Amino acid sequence: MRFTSYFLLLGLLVGPLVGCNNTNRSNPQDGSPSADLPSFSLAWSEYPSWSVFGVADENGIIDKDEGKLGRVEEKWGVDIVLKEADYDTCLTFFGTSTVDAVCMTNMDSLAPSLGRNLVAILPTSTSDGADACIAVGVEDVDQLAGKTSYGLELSVSQYMFERNLEILGKDVSDFPFKNMDPGAAANAMQTGQEKIESIVVWNPFVLDTLRKRDGSKVVFDSTSIPEEIIDMVVVGKDSLNKEGGESFACAVIDAFFQVNRLLADQDHRDDTLVALGAKFSNLPLEDMETVVQQTRFYSSPKDALALFASDSFANEIMPKVVDFCVEHAIVESEPSIGFGDAEAQFNFDGTYIIKMQDRREADLKGGG
Repeated sequence: MRFTSYFLLLGLLVGPLVGCNNTNRSNPQDGSPSADLPSFSLAWSEYPSWSVFGVADENGIIDKDEGKLGRVEEKWGVDIVLKEADYDTCLTFFGTSTVDAVCMTNMDSLAPSLGRNLVAILPTSTSDGADACIAVGVEDVDQLAGKTSYGLELSVSQYMFERNLEILGKDVSDFPFKNMDPGAAANAMQTGQEKIESIVVWNPFVLDTLRKRDGSKVVFDSTSIPEEIIDMVVVGKDSLNKEGGESFACAVIDAFFQVNRLLADQDHRDDTLVALGAKFSNLPLEDMETVVQQTRFYSSPKDALALFASDSFANEIMPKVVDFCVEHAIVESEPSIGFGDAEAQFNFDGTYIIKMQDRREADLKGGG
């Protein structure tokens, strides 16, 4: 789950998930061609499009352990070590160069880029209703004025809250926002805790609260700020410059889209959603169908590249995100942000998606 800001972070369709835990994995011994492959690490935390990497491990696409290879690692000639941890720990891993890559949001990528230049290689999803302001006894946003809303300060929750107020033409100062852990805020509303009339949370807390608290309703959510909250994979520029760095980036992207092809295949969709749900808050199939609607995946290279090439994302959305982080002192200074700019501290680069796609198309044409 996305808990705090940093400063406090095969090309072919594979078979069914069931019974595939150890299929087609290699366990190279010293002296074998695989034993000397460059090794890279990716930290991921519990969130729908990041849990894809846990499913990739279970399905033999990646083997999370060092020295063992899944299909995509064999294909690209790299050893990928997956490190699952809570969101804060993942950000710390990246900031201290403990890992080569990490799953985090566009907003939370700003602060670490000031100390370790990073490259966003892949957008994995965008919040499309997964982040919401939920209230009881409130019919519209005007009735929310003067009431305290509880959520995680200096996070995507507060960003979504203030951006919606801005869009609605409201004065943010009329709508108090107080820090509270999202799980605690959701539980307080669900149990009818006194004075908790408005919370700002994300899934699964949104789904749980609307289901468990009579009279609760969504006042507004992230559907009104399309593609402003982006979940991504970022890699340290230093790691990309290592031997095998480019192949590592391509392999991570390849694995992500392989699982997305399973989601797109009706023969495998349910099993894949169940597997994702097991990684994400143990949600059942029905809930996961809702989750992936509200956390919209960039399920194809075309979709992912379209975001990175979007003028509005580069020239309108990211400046808004940066302004929010500067105004709220989430970053000490504004990092340089680029799109295909290798000199930028925070660079969005679709090159690796294109290289992965070119390799896949070549393999398909060659029957590989």
